[in-house]
Amino acid sequence: MTEIIENIKRAAIEISEAIKTQDTGKVETQNSSGDIQVKLDVISDTIVEKYMLNTSSVKEIISEEKESPVTKERGKYMVAYDPLDGSSLIDVDLSVGSIFGIYENGYNGENIKAAIYVVYGPRVEMVVARDVVELFRLNEKRGEFEFIKELKLQNKGKILGPGGTQKHWYPYHKEMIDSLFQEGYRLRYSGGMVPDLHQILLKEGGLFAYPGTTDKPKGKLRKLFEVFPFAYVYKKAGGYAVDGHKDLLSLKAEHYHDTTPCFFGSEYEINRVLETYKGKK
Repeated sequence: MTEIIENIKRAAIEISEAIKTQDTGKVETQNSSGDIQVKLDVISDTIVEKYMLNTSSVKEIISEEKESPVTKERGKYMVAYDPLDGSSLIDVDLSVGSIFGIYENGYNGENIKAAIYVVYGPRVEMVVARDVVELFRLNEKRGEFEFIKELKLQNKGKILGPGGTQKHWYPYHKEMIDSLFQEGYRLRYSGGMVPDLHQILLKEGGLFAYPGTTDKPKGKLRKLFEVFPFAYVYKKAGGYAVDGHKDLLSLKAEHYHDTTPCFFGSEYEINRVLETYKGKK
């Protein structure tokens, strides 16, 4: 596991440099989920693939940008990753990130053994979740990540990141979001999953919600590359992660690019979600 984490650090430093210097334009292709790719999606995917395939303990990799896995003859772990989440925000210079789920014996939620994400913002930060959740920050002069602190969520937060197109929200979901705002929650939503969930985690509480909608009942966010890794992070930080009814890590993946509604947050907010969704879709 240490070898994987060290190589993710190396990949993150290289991706950070590419973000600063490479073309941010689009390419004439879509990824396996149907999203228009930008050149940095492809560059970042190539960087991560290089480092992961040169990691002896990794036997297989699958990315949001790939239709199917790349497999080696040896190794123990399977790595599912989103090499550059939120890449559409790059051309307006907002924070983006990379997400990694490390699995053993299959890609279901119960098989995730560690999760890592990287935020490429004014500072490059990495969060590593194993037994605890640790924050690291890149010291660019030294070219290495330095430990900052452990991260823990409180029982209740103050910020709210509500994703999905509002005109397609179910009425009961809209009522829940509106009621939280009436309680004094502050809107914090950039459209980038990594920086938005990172903010809630560092502010020690709140709710990130990406529900099923009338046009996308199964949600938009992908289980293997986005949902399971962040569910693992939040649970290890003392928070909760559900699909509206069940613990996200109890879910199975029907295929590599399977999606699900998802809610991540503190105890208070997730209880509100469960109360709202009881008996609903």
